[in-house]
Amino acid sequence: MKRKNLYFLLPLLLLALSACRPLEQKIKILVTTDIHGAFFPTDTQTGDSLPGSLAAVYSIVKAEREKPLQEVVLLDNGDIIQGDPVVYYFNFEKTDTTHLCAQIMNFMKYDAATVGNHDIEAGHPVYDRLVQESRFPWMAANAVRTDNAEPYFRPYTIMKKGRVKIAVLGLVTPAIPQWLPPDIWAGMEFHDMVESAAYWAGFIEEEEKPDLLIGLFHAGLDYNYNNQDAGTPMNENATRLVAERVAGFDVIFCGHDHQTWNERLKGPDGDEVLILGSRSRARELAVADIIFSRKSGKWTIKNCEGENLQLDEAAPDPLFMAQFGAAHSEVADYVSKPLGRISRTISSRDAFFGPSAFIDLIHRVQLDISGADISFAAPLSFDTEIREGEITVGDMFKLYRYENLLYTMKLTGEEITGYLNYSYAGWFNTMNSESGHLLLFNQDESGRPRLSRPYYNFDSAMGIIYTVDVSKPAGQMVSILGMADVGGFDPEREYLVALNSYRGNGGGGHLTEGAGIPADELGARLVGTTGKDLRYYMMKWIENQKLVSPEPSGQWSVIPENLFQSGKNRDYPILFRN
Repeated sequence: MKRKNLYFLLPLLLLALSACRPLEQKIKILVTTDIHGAFFPTDTQTGDSLPGSLAAVYSIVKAEREKPLQEVVLLDNGDIIQGDPVVYYFNFEKTDTTHLCAQIMNFMKYDAATVGNHDIEAGHPVYDRLVQESRFPWMAANAVRTDNAEPYFRPYTIMKKGRVKIAVLGLVTPAIPQWLPPDIWAGMEFHDMVESAAYWAGFIEEEEKPDLLIGLFHAGLDYNYNNQDAGTPMNENATRLVAERVAGFDVIFCGHDHQTWNERLKGPDGDEVLILGSRSRARELAVADIIFSRKSGKWTIKNCEGENLQLDEAAPDPLFMAQFGAAHSEVADYVSKPLGRISRTISSRDAFFGPSAFIDLIHRVQLDISGADISFAAPLSFDTEIREGEITVGDMFKLYRYENLLYTMKLTGEEITGYLNYSYAGWFNTMNSESGHLLLFNQDESGRPRLSRPYYNFDSAMGIIYTVDVSKPAGQMVSILGMADVGGFDPEREYLVALNSYRGNGGGGHLTEGAGIPADELGARLVGTTGKDLRYYMMKWIENQKLVSPEPSGQWSVIPENLFQSGKNRDYPILFRN
């Protein structure tokens, strides 16, 4: 009789236990993006404090994981292994151990990451190694193998947080072939983001049936960037287009553009999609708080809110610093290694207004290494300087931020003129009077002036004598007077030009739109390339020189003088107002 009563009570007991299960589930998604090597809260060269770092991010992550009644998802959205001496050291110098990036991300227990274009820039040996050493998946569904048409990285990942099934789809900007040499991404091709998202979102819904679909896209939100539009195939920044055209996404995290985003868009099915993005170098954390409720045996989103958490004042985690402090010290020793001496202080600020010792030092190195007739280069740091005296490995990261190769290409004189006119059309304003701006500004959302194009597209030249007449309209400013070696300049003649691999592959549009060379013909213009990044050769060049005496070349000038001086005096404090 007792056993019969037990059998009778068992279903009631199970029903009661089921009723006690939570009918709500909270998921907090934390996303870093465009870290660019900002692992530590202090500069490895100067010891100065830096705003934001992965050490500070980990303090936030730990605190959120300790909170009851919520599950935490930690994701990264790419461009993490470029831009700082600490990652350069573990990319190319210390390769006999687990990459520090993999060590740190494994320690922080990332759930997944999407690869960025600057991660690809490091080359196959680096990013392939990083993927193997990471205890979480690296994704990019639209980076496809050329041998079997399968994704080179993982297309998506599935995870269970509490009782909620989550899918994360990764996409990378498809513009990589415009910026990087083919050897760096050999064995893969890049597909359109909207087309790839449509296929994989449908596949995930049919095969996985997740409760939540997250887009983790290393691409910006503004599809009009760089003269593109909504109809441009292989759009560099197609995140908004995916949200508006592809059904199924609940929240999408964007990156690549280093901008703060927190807005809601309507998908093609009328459902809202939360879009979040954050600033670079771990100064900000994109956060989504999602509350699920369970009805009829299914989890549905009850509420979804986003925020951009500022990390400028966040304290670094002591355990993180204890775990990786030795690596930080090792990199500090590396960047303090002296290469030679420099006879004067040089500043990147000067490069925005005319010939500068800062950029002309880059020109000199490029011409010496390549043996080219003409060099093209732009400032890659907005506001930095190299102080008179000892010049170190760390100073090379101020002079040249990116791991570009050096290309030597063939261009005609006419194409060189078009290239420079294109560069200055996005750099200098047409001045009608002394009250105008010298620099070409747009207004940001707060009404403040901002440069209309990224400053890393402000290419000048060495090896030719020319003027930039800012009283003339865009596209007609440049007049080339002759070669710097006292020779005439012939529009019909072919010249050897030294420029970085980003520009040589079409980045910025100088060769395709300015010089008018079709993108598929750029490879035929290539004469030679360095085997390692340009910074490596710069370091060797300085070691050989021992003493570097940089001076502005004076090979180009801005005219008329009165307009130049009045515009410079007005714009300098605007550009460097802080």
